[in-house]
Amino acid sequence: MVRQFEGDHHAEGLRFAIVASRFNDEIVAGLLAGATNCLLQHGASDDSLEIFRVPGAFEVPGMAAKLIRLNRYDAVVAIGALIRGDTPHFDHIASQVTMEISRVSVDSGVPVAFGVITCNTVDQARARSGPASGNKGWEAALAAIEMANLHKVIG
Repeated sequence: MVRQFEGDHHAEGLRFAIVASRFNDEIVAGLLAGATNCLLQHGASDDSLEIFRVPGAFEVPGMAAKLIRLNRYDAVVAIGALIRGDTPHFDHIASQVTMEISRVSVDSGVPVAFGVITCNTVDQARARSGPASGNKGWEAALAAIEMANLHKVIG
């Protein structure tokens, strides 16, 4: 029989850092609320969560890497909102942030869940950050819980 491994969604006993950008704060506030609510509803305690605010999405990967080096967290949740404008700036930042968050996670061996949304319009961003189903902050936090637990299962 093939053995299968997966993490569960129980956050008790796990420590999380959330790195959230301040740019597009109306949107990020919804993502941050979603992530925090998810972690708490799945058993994380208030004192097992720490939130770090950075200027923009570009700064998220660097802060995630710094926090991981402290060896205090089982997972990091990266939160931000990039909304397309009239210049190619969006494409460069979105690509770089995505690649760097992935690199930080792979290089460190610590799960970094991707909750940075990339949208064409403010309406799309609001739909992905609101309190209704589909909040990408909630989804990133749930992925962080599952991956932290899977890391514990495999050692």
